[in-house]
Amino acid sequence: MDLSLYKAGTLEQHYEYRAFLPEPIHHAWIISDAEVLQLLSQADRALGELNAFAQLIPDIEFFISMYVAKEATQSSRIEGTQTNIEDAFKEAEDLDPEERDDWAEVQNYIQAINHAIARLSELPLSNRLLRETHAILMQGVRGEHKMPGEFRESQNWIGVSLKNAVFVPPHHDHVASLMSDMERFLHDDGTMVPPLIKIAIAHYQFETIHPFLDGNGRLGRLMISLYLASEGLLVKPALYLSDYFERNKTAYVDHLMAVRQGNHMRDWLIFFLHGVEQTARASAEVFRSILHLKEKIEREVLPRFSTRRQDNAQTLMRHLYARPVVDMKAVARILETTPNTATSLVNDMVAHDVLVEITGQRRNRLFMFKDYVALFRR
Repeated sequence: MDLSLYKAGTLEQHYEYRAFLPEPIHHAWIISDAEVLQLLSQADRALGELNAFAQLIPDIEFFISMYVAKEATQSSRIEGTQTNIEDAFKEAEDLDPEERDDWAEVQNYIQAINHAIARLSELPLSNRLLRETHAILMQGVRGEHKMPGEFRESQNWIGVSLKNAVFVPPHHDHVASLMSDMERFLHDDGTMVPPLIKIAIAHYQFETIHPFLDGNGRLGRLMISLYLASEGLLVKPALYLSDYFERNKTAYVDHLMAVRQGNHMRDWLIFFLHGVEQTARASAEVFRSILHLKEKIEREVLPRFSTRRQDNAQTLMRHLYARPVVDMKAVARILETTPNTATSLVNDMVAHDVLVEITGQRRNRLFMFKDYVALFRR
């Protein structure tokens, strides 16, 4: 079917409300629009450059954890949470009580990403994996009683009430068949749909089906990264679109609604492909900046430590690239040394402008690798 002939679906009448029933997406898509094809080429090229760059970076797994934390905070922020990226690396007791619910949702998201990426080695991106990941996403947080890990068996909606909803997804009787259709579409190479076009369409469809009672937005955005990883488009999970969606939140929501209300799939694809290209190029730039910062510290800071203290300084730095917020107890544990030795090293890192104290307290102080965290706030 040519993209210009796409029809999103129909409204299905139910008692006192109408639900949107999307058309199945598992069929051939003919993409002949010149602007879409040009953007697809640019996005593919940017993704390829990011992939090549990521493979050249030593110890990249340390840095990936920061991308995961940024994705978790930005995706959750779209849903209304207020956790910052540095908060994601704090312990619950280091936060004010009113901040802990948001923090817990971000922690679940980090755990869900890591679980899902690991599971891809033994399980394809599938409804089974999405349900597993959803169960982790919702454990012990707001929405934990809304059937974690299970497709919904009741009607949901977006808005203040079902009668006055902004959008009513399909009736729950359709969820299983629509999700099976989406799964077949993702794995059918015979449709000859380019991967980035395929996941853009699938993301729209997932958000439109809204298959769970809660957590659909976060899981739908995570599904994009899982697909890129599962298809080998990303050797390392270093591209997440939630930051782009959060910075363009109104446009993101409007584009999804425009597909449902006016069949504007072309405009959604353009918005999505712009996001992939921008995010891939920004991620590559962050990697360049990380390497520059790492080289600067190795050239200007680490040589200032005596030979006896070099191992501890280097061990702490490796840890900070993965978890850039620490306290004195954590440093002593990481280095397997005494509190006095840990305190001395942290104080030197503060003096050399690597770490900064972020609580303003005299006890239970926390220290942040400030220049590194700043790279992920751009």
